[in-house]
Amino acid sequence: MVDGAAGQMSPVMAIALVGALGVGAQWLAWRLKLPAIVLMLLAGILIGPVAGVFDPERDIGPLVQPMISIAVAIILFEGGLTLNLHTLKGVAQGVRRLVFVGAPLGWLLSTLALHYVAGLSWESSAVFGGIMVVTGPTVIAPLLRQARLSRKPAALLQWEAIVNDPIGAMAAVLAFEIVVLRYSAAESTGVAAFHLVSGILIAILVGVAAGILVAWAFRRGKVPEYMKVPVLFVMLLVVFTMPNALLHESGLLAVTAMGVLIANANLPSYDEMRRFKEHATILLVSGVFILLAAGLDFGDLDLLTWRAALFLGVVILLVRPATVLLSLIGSDVGRKERVLVALTGPRGVVLVAVAGLFGERLADLGVVDGALIAPLAFALVAATVVVHGFTLGPLARALGLTGAQRPGILLVGGSRWSTALAEAIKRTETPVLIADRNRGHLRPARAAGIPTFFGDILSELAELHVEYSSYKRLVCVTDNDAYNTLVATDLGPELGRDNVFQLHRENEESTRNSLPATLGGRQFAQGLSYDELASRHREGWEFRVTKLTEAYGIEEFLNARPEAVIITVVYPKGELRFPKKGTEITGGDGAQVVHFSPPKRDSADPAPQAAADDSR
Repeated sequence: MVDGAAGQMSPVMAIALVGALGVGAQWLAWRLKLPAIVLMLLAGILIGPVAGVFDPERDIGPLVQPMISIAVAIILFEGGLTLNLHTLKGVAQGVRRLVFVGAPLGWLLSTLALHYVAGLSWESSAVFGGIMVVTGPTVIAPLLRQARLSRKPAALLQWEAIVNDPIGAMAAVLAFEIVVLRYSAAESTGVAAFHLVSGILIAILVGVAAGILVAWAFRRGKVPEYMKVPVLFVMLLVVFTMPNALLHESGLLAVTAMGVLIANANLPSYDEMRRFKEHATILLVSGVFILLAAGLDFGDLDLLTWRAALFLGVVILLVRPATVLLSLIGSDVGRKERVLVALTGPRGVVLVAVAGLFGERLADLGVVDGALIAPLAFALVAATVVVHGFTLGPLARALGLTGAQRPGILLVGGSRWSTALAEAIKRTETPVLIADRNRGHLRPARAAGIPTFFGDILSELAELHVEYSSYKRLVCVTDNDAYNTLVATDLGPELGRDNVFQLHRENEESTRNSLPATLGGRQFAQGLSYDELASRHREGWEFRVTKLTEAYGIEEFLNARPEAVIITVVYPKGELRFPKKGTEITGGDGAQVVHFSPPKRDSADPAPQAAADDSR
């Protein structure tokens, strides 16, 4: 409940408010096709410093910082879980350059910008410059999801963000230790260096050892299935806190190493763990951004001058591009990818959390401008999130580094009738790809000029060579009902269950053969099975495209072709709809109906007024 005198709400109510606003902002961003991070920042600022309804320190108290620290650790661990080494194929050299050359170079250039542009002391500039190496998986992941980048630039940005996060924290620790030596004679240089190096090595060893232990226990069945996620969470907390006791922020390095090792251990339950962690991360990212924005004090921002605004411009337009372009000189990364990565460098919660911590410590040591680091960090996060949130998508489209502009269809299963279907879909200017494990099944498609993928759509090879961002709908049309169900079930969480379809299974109506709703995809071809489609195709049925007009709408089409099986309706903006049998179908001027119809009669076509009817 709310304390009327102090305007304070209970911690439970405060946490519920944070969760509702965070998830609500992400849902609203999805509906409005806006950057989710921008809406989360706006929501936090509105309920915090603007309206004064929620103050994290007042309403939640001393738990705020531990909550943020644990959330950051879980976010980095989940990021490490996404870094399977096979995704490095084709981008390995670029990632190495961005990490081993880009991180030190970015630290140097950021330090110079902080000192000469923002006006900070060398001590504060060196510490904050190290933190600025971080680009932030908390903001990169939502931006990549919205912009639908092609695989190579997305992999570069994702690997750089996750790997450089702990590196940036370690750079800040190194700079801070040097500042401590200067302001305190308590430790010798040798002792401080030993403390730093040993702390980093121990963090890496702890993370690797924990990853090996988890992989061994899960693979050998030492942990029951229902306890795997709880065990993973507890192990994560232990791995994060142990190295931190020796060296501040080294736990971030440990959990990242643990995540990467588990990601490459080929565990049977890896996908389930990763998806659960992704869901947890969405909640945590939402909560952390709301907490940080709501805890902002406008009085702290008053400490910033015009030099802060100039600094933000220099970082976005000079420091980030120079760091990336110089790092990638002579690499195999293409020119367009270099430009996109160079102009994309949003910062996230790790930077704000770590910067606030070190700012306070510098101020305690007597570095006067240490108090400027926290507000400057928040301004940097807000500026980069807004700028890159609104420019990444348009920039990627201008460079041709996104999936297809119109949502495409991925057909799993090659045959003569699926090739005919793909040809009809292609006439609507909708991208289409046919994938099959049998090279012979793809011969008709290749002869017709339809793009194909030879291999299992569930294989690692498919992840490397199929641009999933170009295809919004997956349709399983093989002659194997069990395989169709497997593919639809496995890829459903990735593409969205509403976007995954499969052919009607034989004898599905019988109790003995029916499956629960959690398995398989949605109904395709209005309930026809593979054998029914193949048989009708042999009898002369054809896949056709009919364009609707104001004079010839969907009702006229249905009346003229009562036997037609509507496969999909393609609307003018490229949206696709796969109608189920018995559902109402809508379609107006400009819509195109892809349908499976009997052979044309010799008599006049019953609908000659259709502008481009049955184009072949």
